[in-house]
Amino acid sequence: MATRLRGYAVCFDVDCTVTQQDSLDLLAEFLGRGEQVATITNKAMNGEVSLEEALKDRLRIIDCKPEELASFIQAHPPSSRLTKGIRELIDGLQARGKAVYLITGGFRELTLPIARELGIPAANVFANRINWQVDDETGLVTRMVGLDERELTSRQGGKPAAIALLREMYPYETVAMVGDGITDLEAVQITGGADMFIGYGGIVVRDAVRDGADWFVDDFDDLTQALKRHQVAFIGSGAWACAAAKLVAYNCKLSSEGTGEFAEAVRMWVYEEEVGGRKLTDIINETHENVKYLPGISIGDNIVACPDLLDAVKDADVLVFCTPHQFTRDICRQLRGKVNPTAVAISLTKGMRVRAEGPQLISELVRKNLNIDCSVLMGANIAKDIGNEELSEATIGYAVPSNGELFKRLFETPNFYVQLVPDIAGAEMAGTLKNVVALAAGFVDGLGKGPNTKAAIMRAGLNEMRSLAERIYPTVRDETFFESCGVADLIATCYGGRNRLVAEAYVRAYQSGFPKSFDILEAELLAGQKLQGVLTSDEVQSILQIKGWETEYPLFTTVNGIVNGLLPPVAITTYKSAALQSQPQA
Repeated sequence: MATRLRGYAVCFDVDCTVTQQDSLDLLAEFLGRGEQVATITNKAMNGEVSLEEALKDRLRIIDCKPEELASFIQAHPPSSRLTKGIRELIDGLQARGKAVYLITGGFRELTLPIARELGIPAANVFANRINWQVDDETGLVTRMVGLDERELTSRQGGKPAAIALLREMYPYETVAMVGDGITDLEAVQITGGADMFIGYGGIVVRDAVRDGADWFVDDFDDLTQALKRHQVAFIGSGAWACAAAKLVAYNCKLSSEGTGEFAEAVRMWVYEEEVGGRKLTDIINETHENVKYLPGISIGDNIVACPDLLDAVKDADVLVFCTPHQFTRDICRQLRGKVNPTAVAISLTKGMRVRAEGPQLISELVRKNLNIDCSVLMGANIAKDIGNEELSEATIGYAVPSNGELFKRLFETPNFYVQLVPDIAGAEMAGTLKNVVALAAGFVDGLGKGPNTKAAIMRAGLNEMRSLAERIYPTVRDETFFESCGVADLIATCYGGRNRLVAEAYVRAYQSGFPKSFDILEAELLAGQKLQGVLTSDEVQSILQIKGWETEYPLFTTVNGIVNGLLPPVAITTYKSAALQSQPQA
């Protein structure tokens, strides 16, 4: 049996599972009728009598008044009745974003106090209801007179029926049922019910339950231990990687202080280099700061810099890729066969790989090479601002909803908002193509043009971004471009990104009569960071040339003509006609 509990929704039986005793049996004992009721309960749990028959017979014998029920709850408060380890297990599940339900053949009047004690919403409780008799003269409730037979749990097959109803309401990938009785085992034996049954024998062991369980435990600590905390590894250590790692470090530390899902230490692969005669990894581990790429920002004392790539990813089951996109393929080749096969990944890298058969996004490259799911995080993410804890946001594009939710919990902080979209290609293409538009914005700034020109360039750029993305990937959603990964990222990059900065410097050097190449400007202005826009422009233009689409994307074509010296920077102000004159080279 696997050692990790993977249910996205976990449903618990209550009596003799969540609580140490059967609630009706305990109530009957409180009223002096315990022996008779316990006999019927055991027959039902062993499958000797039907659930419906047992419920009716037990209620008939108990014959409880409202004041007696209130006295019982006061005498047996929920905190005194919980099974050892159940609170920690449910806390751990909820901290990991798992939905927790109580599904019981018992009654709401007895179950809701237990749910409140465990922090489970009343809406997540499936239980029977007692029918109460009301005195016609006083209007007061006098005694119980049976059960409401409309409730799913009032009859045989009620638990799988309740789970089937949950599946209709919510897109749960996996539902686990935990319980001690035959009716709990039944939940996994009927189509539409649970995917997995965990038998619990800490109070009573029933042979049929033990033999039919996917996993049988007699101590909830075993399940709590199975909720292994995710080990996160960062692949990359540039400015954006360090800013993002700071977010993750914050959440991992917070998680480790409670029953959260993430291990505290976050390993980060750092391409080793010397800064001031010292190894960069040593500096990061001692000062908790990347003095070369994100100076003045503490990224967290739980970040562990590792110079060895394989050491960084060892035992990790959450991988965060954040390296210059031209290096990702080689990194994936080194990692092939070396990562946890159950790991999940997310790419923060903006760029694409051009092949004869078409472009390959970085998430596709990771997915293909490592055979693991890969989401993407894109958005208006100027590294220094995030490092300074200014309000920022991002978009996570996902294919597997539970992985999207996992990464949202990993990255979102009080200062960093995250939205989810089921559109990996759209989010990634938006994040990639905006770097080309940022070059255009930098050319406009270098020419000294005003906001009208810059706005016109940005609008045209957004239009070409959206059009090209949807043309290459028909599944791309138009609305994705209105998320942070689209228009917000475009605005931020066109005003504050390094592509805009270098493009502006390129124009000023050109106009001065002492032009400088983008490689020289990259070295002078970016302190070792890589300029992605020029490479992305060449990659995009290769695609346009292969498809014969150059004139249909005049802004992209004109930008590429400028970066390759085929057009003067001023051509950006007449990009529609300039594109017809340019003959860009891949």
